[in-house]
Amino acid sequence: MKLEVLPWLILFLPLLAAAGITLFTHKNRELSAKLSIGAIVAGFVLSVLFIAANGWKPLKRETLVTWLEVGDLQVDFGLRLDPLSLLMLLVVTGVGGAIHVYSRGYMRDDRGFSRYFACLSLFTFSMLGIVLANNFLMLFIFWELVGVSSYLLIGHWFERPSAADAAKKAFLTNRLGDFGFLLGILMVWTMAGGLNFSLIEDQLKQDPALFGRMATVAGLLIFCGAIGKSAQFPLHVWLPDAMEGPTPVSALIHAATMVAAGVYMLCRVFFIFNTPALHVIAWIGAITALMAALIAVQQNDIKRILAYSTLSQLGYMVMAVGVAAPTSAMYHLTTHAFFKALLFLGAGSVIHALHHEQDIWKMGALKNKMPVTFWTFLFGTLALCGVPPFSGFYSKDAILAQTLEQHSYPLFAAAALVAVLTTFYMFRLFFLAFLGSPKTEAAKHAHESPAVMTWPLRLLALFSLLGIDRAVPTFVDGGAHRNWRGDCRLPCRACGVCPGQGRPAAREARRAVNSHAQAVLLRRILPGHSHQAARRDGGARRLGGPPVGQRILHRPGPRRDRSCRPGAPAGPERQPADLRLLFRVGRGAGALVRDRKITR
Repeated sequence: MKLEVLPWLILFLPLLAAAGITLFTHKNRELSAKLSIGAIVAGFVLSVLFIAANGWKPLKRETLVTWLEVGDLQVDFGLRLDPLSLLMLLVVTGVGGAIHVYSRGYMRDDRGFSRYFACLSLFTFSMLGIVLANNFLMLFIFWELVGVSSYLLIGHWFERPSAADAAKKAFLTNRLGDFGFLLGILMVWTMAGGLNFSLIEDQLKQDPALFGRMATVAGLLIFCGAIGKSAQFPLHVWLPDAMEGPTPVSALIHAATMVAAGVYMLCRVFFIFNTPALHVIAWIGAITALMAALIAVQQNDIKRILAYSTLSQLGYMVMAVGVAAPTSAMYHLTTHAFFKALLFLGAGSVIHALHHEQDIWKMGALKNKMPVTFWTFLFGTLALCGVPPFSGFYSKDAILAQTLEQHSYPLFAAAALVAVLTTFYMFRLFFLAFLGSPKTEAAKHAHESPAVMTWPLRLLALFSLLGIDRAVPTFVDGGAHRNWRGDCRLPCRACGVCPGQGRPAAREARRAVNSHAQAVLLRRILPGHSHQAARRDGGARRLGGPPVGQRILHRPGPRRDRSCRPGAPAGPERQPADLRLLFRVGRGAGALVRDRKITR
């Protein structure tokens, strides 16, 4: 394996930054921010370099050192490097890096500026440890470190009683789930004789009855950790109150890191769960998703609406694991990380402009005063609501398709209702905040946030729109249509994704429609992005030809002989350009619908 030292650097750079800020640069605000931001940005760059050198499946999938050895007991400190951990590594460092940069502008006048960035770096180190852990003991240690660092971040403004209480509530509620998690780890260790993930998985492949009658109990105890960390019913109560922390903390905790850790852990140890345990997991996820969506409908605080939305989307992910679709769960986790971080940072931009006003009924008419925030927040809203061609459409669709494939019709009905409620409460928030008339003096005199805050919004909006719909499932499992073992779940004639199989015409039509729509939308968030450039850059090249966006708009339409129709004039006829575009988009949409029907 090439560049084997890079994963260790990625893991420990944030810890070094946290220690350096705490011990040496605490009084130098700018240097503290640069250390913290530099550590996570360097982690992202090193992650890209490592993947470029070794691919998504390195030859050596684990790198470890002996940490503790007493008699027959040997505990390793090891890193697991597979497509699942490498994808999550990019998500944590990429989204986390954007939030770090945004924080420099949002928190610039805060008295605890250096302390804030030290806690951010400690939190990043803890989350990266969860992502790279190769055994249950290392996972649990970093699991608890995430709990400690989230306590420090939620309670950053500890002089406020509400913030201090919210931090204690989050910490204690998570300890309830972690107690069950620890019992599950001890039970697995007793029955499997080890804590290494690969060792346990190999033993279960050789002897599926390894856990015997305790298999369901062990699986559900492990699931307790995810109930606490990912805020599932009945331990969901800490998440809405965690909004008392700074808005960038809310984006970090509720998008790509802490709450995603529970779902990531379920996907990592998916081999442990049997069918009864998966049924319980699926229904807990569905109940959480529906309950949180209903509560979000009547919320007026912009951050609490997004918090309950996060609860609801986490329920989607947990339900996906319960219907034996961890690939779909990770798919939605990844897309959700981008658009939910975008929504929280967009909410922070609004709160910053309105002098920390969070009531959506005291906003209004921000569209023209804050154009970048308006368009990027709209992108995040459309992605969350599952509107094509935004990434959320594809990841939600994968979960809904899996519930139908498993014939789990009550779960499908609940998930569909959650999707409807999500659209309602998100556009309620959007219309009240950005349209209409200004409700207060602060709304009348609002202005756009500085560039250090708007550029992370543009970046996250870009990733909420482009590329993710086809890339993520390939990274994790080779395709969204495949199960966790890599076997295609669809008939060959209906797949449309496997090389040499499926419906290439329908696939190309779908790409053409998505590429053109994405190119048009790009003009709204990228400065100086002209219409011609949007059409040029938005197209996907095929077989060395022109971009798809140009091909749709500029390629002459086919000549059609309509003489066979009664009363039609003889001879070839060329369709007008606008009609050609309309017909091509219509055929692409029709092909997409036909593919979906066959898939079902």
